[in-house]
Amino acid sequence: MRFFISDVFASSRYQGNQLATFLDCEGLPAAEMQQIAKEIHFSETTFVLSDKEEKGGYHVRIFTPKWELPFAGHPTLGTAFVIRNELIKQKTRKIVLRLGVGDVPVTFSDDGLLWMRQPRPEFGRTYDAGPIAKMLSLGADEIDASYPILEVSTGVPFLMVPLRSKDSLARIEVDAECMNGLLLNAWAQAPVVFARGGHEKGQDLSVRVFPLLHGVAEDAATGSGNGCLAAYLSRTRYLGNESVDAVVGQGYEMGRPSTLHLRAEPSDGAIAVDVGGRVQKVAEGTWSI
Repeated sequence: MRFFISDVFASSRYQGNQLATFLDCEGLPAAEMQQIAKEIHFSETTFVLSDKEEKGGYHVRIFTPKWELPFAGHPTLGTAFVIRNELIKQKTRKIVLRLGVGDVPVTFSDDGLLWMRQPRPEFGRTYDAGPIAKMLSLGADEIDASYPILEVSTGVPFLMVPLRSKDSLARIEVDAECMNGLLLNAWAQAPVVFARGGHEKGQDLSVRVFPLLHGVAEDAATGSGNGCLAAYLSRTRYLGNESVDAVVGQGYEMGRPSTLHLRAEPSDGAIAVDVGGRVQKVAEGTWSI
């Protein structure tokens, strides 16, 4: 099988979130896909099951080192990038990925950004600040009580945790035992923790994501989690309006700076969510089976 390594939500190579994408893997058993994902040990690895469109899209499966996911953000953008460059080999404007959650379109803009339209957001339960603060090794007063700690999903559920300052965001140390007790059996098992202000000019928010229960201690760039954040920002009017057009910085604490573009717009009683970013090709090779 051919495979490609990409950096997603990255301005240049060796930034953003790493992704391995495999082609020529039709007929590969799911159990072996899982073993390969564990061997590579990126936050996600994707497998394109056909080298041609089927029913208007490309069938793709996404695996973390521990299990398969129905949807994930940076794998969606990165896989569309590989399909366009390595399979289609034409500057098509749109590619549809057929994922576990259904068809997810990715569009290519003239400025180099790739945009994905995420599934319709769903909202779950709220949490008290005290236990969540303890899980993050913070004081309860460091959580912004003006906004809820809320479960949101655009295909994969995440827990939105607003902080009062970027300084608190930098000091987080996750208590794994506490996280297991709070989130192991919860709908949303990974916190998206955020605060106002960016790491670079033009960024509106800073974000950290801790999918420890998915087998990754911290994620450098989380497209699905930031899609949930976009829906949250719209629903709570966190930035002053239901319409959202924001830029997020993530991964800086890990030495993997990432930039994600978020859009959200109320539409037909729901919220339309788009997440965008750039993709950089890093390497390619052949995997023996």
